[in-house]
Amino acid sequence: MQYRELHEMDTPGGRIEDIGLALVVEGHQAGSAEVLDLGSGRIKVLDLSTELVVLDWVYEPTLGYVTELITEAAKTKQDEPLRSYAYKLGLRVLERVGFGPLTRPTLLRIGYRDICRDFDLHEGTSIRFVLGPGRITRAYLNYDACALSFKTAFTEPDAPLEHALLDAFNSAEVRRFEIISEADSIEYQVRLALPTTFTETRASLGAMRRGLAALMARFEPDRFESVGHLMDTFGQRETLAGLRVRDPQARSVEIGHRLSSALTVH
Repeated sequence: MQYRELHEMDTPGGRIEDIGLALVVEGHQAGSAEVLDLGSGRIKVLDLSTELVVLDWVYEPTLGYVTELITEAAKTKQDEPLRSYAYKLGLRVLERVGFGPLTRPTLLRIGYRDICRDFDLHEGTSIRFVLGPGRITRAYLNYDACALSFKTAFTEPDAPLEHALLDAFNSAEVRRFEIISEADSIEYQVRLALPTTFTETRASLGAMRRGLAALMARFEPDRFESVGHLMDTFGQRETLAGLRVRDPQARSVEIGHRLSSALTVH
């Protein structure tokens, strides 16, 4: 099953190891279920009264094998076999189900997780940018809306950041959320077009990566150079490149805007 951001109790956007896709391993309680996140291999308890999406099912032998791995990991404190098997199982489920509105958030989450690991590896799924002395923003991805949220501690609009976002994401819609109460701070959102195919999903993630890299080059050139050297050496992560997900056979092409009737010659 796919669990949504409202279930994330640890940190906004979830932990870096999680992918938001889980296997139910114990569901006898009416209001909750024990699940195994197929990215991190960690057991979570989900509230069944909130929104959950069931994507697929597994055979009993598979569930039995996973249960054995969970038991063995608890005994030996070695969870690598469990994590490895769970992750492969999650990718197989995504390949079998394919791309659609239900799997899109999970695919975006996996792709953004790769970007975070390349740019700013830590416990959470976010990327921190130091804009100057005392000026920091963190970029999170809203997986459902395909929108990057830049959270700040500012109480006033930040013109340099606004200009940088417009330059880095020139094909996206950039919005600023105003402060409503004293506890609020300025937040910016970069809204990319919602992908409708697997190929478009990878393209959206590529646009995010390029835009975030441009921000890093602008505000933290030394860090950008260091990250660039690492990716030149080890390559950039792109888990989705290894997935066998088919796009629809029908292909579409963008057509230009219709000319204004005022320019029409009769």
